[in-house]
Amino acid sequence: MLDTHQLRVFLAAAETLNFSQAAKHLHMSQPSVTQHIRNLETHFGMLLFLRSGRKISLTEAGITLLPMARDLVLAAVRADEMMDTLKEEVYGYLWIACTTTPGKYILPSLMADFLKKYPKVEASITVTNRSDAMRFLNEGQAQIMLSSVFNYHPDIEFYKFITEPLVLIVPKNHPWTRRESIKLDELRKANMILREHSAGSYMVLRDGLAQKGFDISDLHKILTLGNSEAIAFAVQEGVGVGFVSMLVAQRIVKEQVAIVKIDDLELSQDIYIGQHRRIPSTSAQVAFWKIAIEPQSEALLKIKSYLP
Repeated sequence: MLDTHQLRVFLAAAETLNFSQAAKHLHMSQPSVTQHIRNLETHFGMLLFLRSGRKISLTEAGITLLPMARDLVLAAVRADEMMDTLKEEVYGYLWIACTTTPGKYILPSLMADFLKKYPKVEASITVTNRSDAMRFLNEGQAQIMLSSVFNYHPDIEFYKFITEPLVLIVPKNHPWTRRESIKLDELRKANMILREHSAGSYMVLRDGLAQKGFDISDLHKILTLGNSEAIAFAVQEGVGVGFVSMLVAQRIVKEQVAIVKIDDLELSQDIYIGQHRRIPSTSAQVAFWKIAIEPQSEALLKIKSYLP
């Protein structure tokens, strides 16, 4: 019967092509690594490595075994993690990669609730752009990803976490605050503060306006800013008007700006949570996912209290 520990040793040796480096990586002695490889070769009855002095390379048999060994080791790790969750012993490290709005206005509430329940977990949140967050997830560095834009990937399981409105905010003393709503065409006259083109909120605004026959390039843009709270603070200072998520408007500048309704235009963005299908889930990841998608979780209800 195959020994998963021997397969781990084989993988380390195959990835480094150096028994000494493999031994260092596995915190083993080099003779022990060599013996495990020999035992594995005896089991299969064929050589897995070609030795030439200090240099080694994979044989055809070794190359064939490599992807299967990865799958078997991953399956063994997944089995261990799943059995840990049955014991309700949640511990270890959890890394979440996310885009700006989820990272600053959604994850803190979720994380507070999660760490209160599972104090043995050490967590890290990286707020970055969407492509980097996806890369971290695909490379197995991050276990969870949150993003305001859904990018299909066959190996990533996505779940629509929450839907939040995108609203127009203006300074408190702006003439529009004295009206119930404004016409869409009136946006052409405003000094507009926008996000960069790759931002999820920009895409939502662009597509929402396009559905009404309005090109976003027709807006009088005076400033581009890299995050929503910067837009909120710029609006507060009277620089112009801008679109931000309801969470930003309610939690950052609620008393300093006003939300203005636009006739026949309602915008919203979906926030998605994702995890890799093929990389084994840790006990901390399983526990966090459960909290995040539970409709009646305390943290999710708190977040929704800021939304209409």
